[in-house]
Amino acid sequence: MLYQIYETQRSLMEPFADLAEVAAKLYTNPAMPLAQLPIAQRVSAAYDLMHRLGKDYEKPVFGISKVDVDGVDVAIHERIEVDLPFCELRRFKRFSDDTATLEKLKGQPVVLIVAPLSGHYATLLRDTVRTMLKDHKVYITDWKNARLVPLSEGEFHLDDYVNYVQDFIRYLQKGYGNCHVLSVCQPTVPVLAAISLMASRGETTPLTMTMMGGPIDARKSPTAVNDLAVERSHSWFENNVIYRVPDKFPGAGRRVYPGFLQHTGFVAMNPNRHATSHYDYFQDLIKGDNESVESHRKFYDEYNAVLDMDADYYLETIETVFQEFKLVHGTWDVKNPKGKIERVRPQDITHTALLTVEGELDDISGAGQSEAAHKLCTALKPAQRAHYEAKGAGHYGIFSGRRWREKVYPVLHAFIQAHQKDVAPVKGAEQPKQASTRAVAPVKAKPVKAAAPAKVAKKAAPRKPVASKGAVETAAAPSVVKSKPAARKRAAPAKPAAAA
Repeated sequence: MLYQIYETQRSLMEPFADLAEVAAKLYTNPAMPLAQLPIAQRVSAAYDLMHRLGKDYEKPVFGISKVDVDGVDVAIHERIEVDLPFCELRRFKRFSDDTATLEKLKGQPVVLIVAPLSGHYATLLRDTVRTMLKDHKVYITDWKNARLVPLSEGEFHLDDYVNYVQDFIRYLQKGYGNCHVLSVCQPTVPVLAAISLMASRGETTPLTMTMMGGPIDARKSPTAVNDLAVERSHSWFENNVIYRVPDKFPGAGRRVYPGFLQHTGFVAMNPNRHATSHYDYFQDLIKGDNESVESHRKFYDEYNAVLDMDADYYLETIETVFQEFKLVHGTWDVKNPKGKIERVRPQDITHTALLTVEGELDDISGAGQSEAAHKLCTALKPAQRAHYEAKGAGHYGIFSGRRWREKVYPVLHAFIQAHQKDVAPVKGAEQPKQASTRAVAPVKAKPVKAAAPAKVAKKAAPRKPVASKGAVETAAAPSVVKSKPAARKRAAPAKPAAAA
C-alpha cells in the first residue's frame, strides 16, 4: 500500500508544483506588475524552491553531443547496441571529419562501463563517460526502471545481472576481439563474478578490469550502508521495503524496491547537508547568482531521479554481498542461462589485469573494500595488478568531478594503455590499429603484492590466447535460485560506419 499512497500523494502535489513554477516566473518577468514589488525576488525564490521540492524527476539524459580530442571537436552519437529486458547497452559513437583525428580514434581501446543498479540511473556516470570518450571507444550498461518492465519479461535476479555482464563482454569481444571493463560501486561484485566464471570455463576474458569504490569485501571499514545491512535480517528487508508496482505503470504487479525509498535513504544519510544546500540555493536565487543556481539544479536533477529495482535482485544482493559475504568466502554459486550452477572462483583469472580505485573519504564503500579484490585474484602476477587511493576524494569524487578528471582518470588511462594488446581483425567491425611500440607511461599507483595462491580442487581450463601481432557492487546457506532467468532480447548489431 505504501507505493500506492506515495503515487497518490505525488499526483496530488504535481499541479501545485507546476503552479509554483508559474508563480516563480510571474515574480521575475519584468513585463509583469508583480515583478515590480520590493519583495518580488524573494517571493520568486520561495516559489522556485517549492517547485523543485514538489516536482517529479524523470530519467535524465546523458546529453553528450561532442568532446574535445586534442583541440578537435568530435561529434558523439548515442545509440542502443543491445536491448535486453532489464538493461540496454549504450554506445557513444564518435565522428570526425578530421582525417588524423579519425585515424587516432580508430586505434583506441574499447571500454565497457558497468554502471551501478542501486537506485540511480546510469547518467550518474555522465562525467565518467565524457572524460573517457577522449581516449576510448565507450559502451555503458543503462539499467531500466523495473516498474517499466512488464511482468511477462520474468523476474530479475543477481544471477541475471552476472549473465548480462557476460553477454555484453562477449558482444564487444565479437566485434573488437577484446575489451576493457570498468565497474563503479555496486557492480564491482557481479563484474568480478562474471569474469571469474568466464575464466573458469576457459573463455577469453577482458584485457583489464577496474574496480572503483565497490563492496568486494564489505566487512572492511564498514560504513552506515554496511551496518544497516548487517543489523537487519533478510526477512526484515523483504517485509519492510518490498512493494508491488501500482497499476498505472507497465510493470504493474512486479515486486520492487521502490526508488523513492532508496532516495529517502540517500537523504537520511546526510540530512543537514541537503537542508543547507537547498537554503543556499534559495539565497543564490535572491542574489541572482545564476552559476551557483544552475550547478544546484544540475546536481539535484540527477540526484533526485531514481529507479525501482526488482525485488529478487535487491534481496539477493543484500544477502550475497552484505550479509553472507559469499564472494570472499568462496561460497557463491551462479546459475547460467542454461540452468547450470557454477561456483565463482576469482582465483581462476589469469589473463585480466586488475586495477582497484578507492576514495580516501569514501563513506559508501569503506577503505579496503575494493582493494580486497587483489586477495581473491591470487593467480595474477604483480605486473597485472595495481591499487590507487584518491586523496581527498569521497565516493562520487572517484568517478565525477575535478579529482576524477585530474587524479583518477590519468591512472586508469595509463593502466589500460599498459595492458592494451592487438586483437584479431573482425570482419565488418571497426578495428584497433597495431599497438604502438613506444614505451607507455608508468601507472602512478602502488603495486599490490600477490596473495598466496589458494588451494584449488580443480584446475581451471586454459584460456584461449587472443591472436596478437605485437606486445606492447538473514543468514541462509547458499541456495539456488529456482526462478528462470529473464528472457533475453538482443538487438541486431548496427551497421558499421566510417567513423570511430
